[in-house]
Amino acid sequence: MKKYLILLIVLVPMGVMAGEFDGVVGIVKRRVPWLEGHIVFKRMGGEEGFILSSANGKVVVSATGPNAAAEGLDWYLKYYCHRSMSHMGDNLGDVSVLPMVKEPVTVRAVARYRHAFNYCTYNYSMSFYTWKDWERELDWMALNGVNLMLVANGEEAVWQNVLRRMGGFSEKEILDFITGPAYNAWWLMGNIQGWGGPMPQSQIDGRMRMVQRMLGRMKELGIEPAMPCFFGMVPSTLRDKTKSHVIVQGNWGAFTRPDILDPSDTLFSRVAGIFYEETRRLYGKDIHFFSGDPFHEGGVTEGVDLGAAGQRIQQAMQEYFPGSVWVLQGWQANPRKEMLAGVDRSKVLVQELFGETTNNWEKRQAYEGTPFVWCMITNYGERPGLFGKLQRYADEPYRARNGEFSQYVAGIGIMPEGIDNNPVSYDLMLEMGWHAERVNVEEWIRQYTWYRYGRLDTNVVQAWRLFLQTAYSSPEGYQEGPPENVLCARPALQIKSVSTWGTLRKSYDTALFARAVELFDRAAGRMKGSETYQIDRINFLRQVLANRADVVFAEVVGAYGARDSAAFKKAAGKFLALHDRADVLLKGHAYYLLDVYKRQAVGAGQTPEEKKNNLLNALMLVTYWGMNDRKEDNLHEYAYKEWGGMMKSFYKRRWELYFDYLLGQLRGQNTAEPDFFGWERGWVERERRRSID
Repeated sequence: MKKYLILLIVLVPMGVMAGEFDGVVGIVKRRVPWLEGHIVFKRMGGEEGFILSSANGKVVVSATGPNAAAEGLDWYLKYYCHRSMSHMGDNLGDVSVLPMVKEPVTVRAVARYRHAFNYCTYNYSMSFYTWKDWERELDWMALNGVNLMLVANGEEAVWQNVLRRMGGFSEKEILDFITGPAYNAWWLMGNIQGWGGPMPQSQIDGRMRMVQRMLGRMKELGIEPAMPCFFGMVPSTLRDKTKSHVIVQGNWGAFTRPDILDPSDTLFSRVAGIFYEETRRLYGKDIHFFSGDPFHEGGVTEGVDLGAAGQRIQQAMQEYFPGSVWVLQGWQANPRKEMLAGVDRSKVLVQELFGETTNNWEKRQAYEGTPFVWCMITNYGERPGLFGKLQRYADEPYRARNGEFSQYVAGIGIMPEGIDNNPVSYDLMLEMGWHAERVNVEEWIRQYTWYRYGRLDTNVVQAWRLFLQTAYSSPEGYQEGPPENVLCARPALQIKSVSTWGTLRKSYDTALFARAVELFDRAAGRMKGSETYQIDRINFLRQVLANRADVVFAEVVGAYGARDSAAFKKAAGKFLALHDRADVLLKGHAYYLLDVYKRQAVGAGQTPEEKKNNLLNALMLVTYWGMNDRKEDNLHEYAYKEWGGMMKSFYKRRWELYFDYLLGQLRGQNTAEPDFFGWERGWVERERRRSID
């Protein structure tokens, strides 16, 4: 069975090339220019890793390749200069005296693959990335040792060309299949089609060029792309154009799913061939990983020989990209046992997607003997909140790597639906790819606070150790991301969650958490120059308000149940005042502003048409998500945000409407309950017009 991992390992580029470390030198120039001229990168052999040392007054990073060199650079920045980069602020200012490495430090990779990104990340965090944003993202990925990254944008051009070459599709039908820029994740996973579109041709072309540029930079940094594969997904209109066996996939919530072309049908081979030819023509031959999950989150498998289907999907991939690896998500029932039974497992890599809660790798005996990477999601919908089972992130990969199925453990990964949150989770998780021994997070967190904020502060360290007992503890049980904030819920008297699959329940001592935030806040005077401290301080204080809202909401419900108008008005006033306090707090930094998000969406557009549609996509996604079916409305608030400018204009105003209605009920008035479904859509349109017109 070890031959499976050996076959995977050979895909990692190992050759010495001229200018091999130019990509890493570029990171130095862009992020820490004060280090330029004081650091040297050298090639070394052996197992993947790096050695830090000093010679002739310079820092020397000896590494087995550019990716290990970037990790070595990050290690030096974090643990010698106490500097770091994150999705929630940077601490990369120069140091007064450049630290030397007194004794050589050798670090070896214990994870062959360090994977990044869920399909959803591309929309909840990256829908409107410019090249400047992607350049920064790739620098962060390389510094954190990511060497395998999903690339899930730019497929619009591939599919446009595929459908044109197939024939029988009008240009309108092709554009009706392609989603808008904030929804391509669910399109590529086979859940939806067309929503948020039509995408202008200028944007299709621009996204294609962006991916081409990304792939060039990724190669310089030693990051392999995992590109979407063809697993049979086709427009639902194909069934009316062919006699081939098209398996109707029904609905995903209120959305009509794309259909699946039966892999055993002869048309499958033709379409797969066109798909891979277009992928190769647009994005090159140097692609060794393909991602794609048939029947994701449901779908219809009746009458499908899953083993034969898996075999045919893989064969088509191998025909055009020999030796490539099929990357599959370990999510819900996928990958189906029956499908894995028909494939060459040496060319499959399964992602244990939801590792913070599941241990399917163990229950399914390494997915029936298939190489896998242990991953965590930790965030859903880029919803706000503090969360991360930090000690579990350290323990479970270590346990898997040293347990019964160690021969199949191929690496680790981060799979958040949104990544602009909880930087401690991603730092720790990716660092687990470089620790052979078990990591005690309580000890690790001290160094984390030092490199995140740029100085070691007793109060901050004490606070973080209490956070490990509260918001960042590792309780057992199922939970999809952070506990939610009732201030942002669609108004009702009985609320268990803000999003359909979330929870309001805080599984920690909120009083102890408040004590931790108080300790953290004591350092404010000493941390005035630290952007990362300011961002985290706002986040922690925001969570205190969210926790307080649970208590006040219970007062609102109690007063209404007692039919006490005076007590109800008082409690409702306190609840609405929390929106005001949160709004003022969140306006303290650009990271937490609705206007910044809107400007990003508009700014990413290259034409008036793109700008207008980008903004509509952006606002729909963070409010009602999509579709206009009152009977299927489960996705509203799935991607809710706590942002300055939104706490009052959207969430507070919605609650005001409801409280006015309830007060009328207490006074005996027979008025209709507010139509929040319609109001939310009206808010999106008003906000879009206000921002564009």
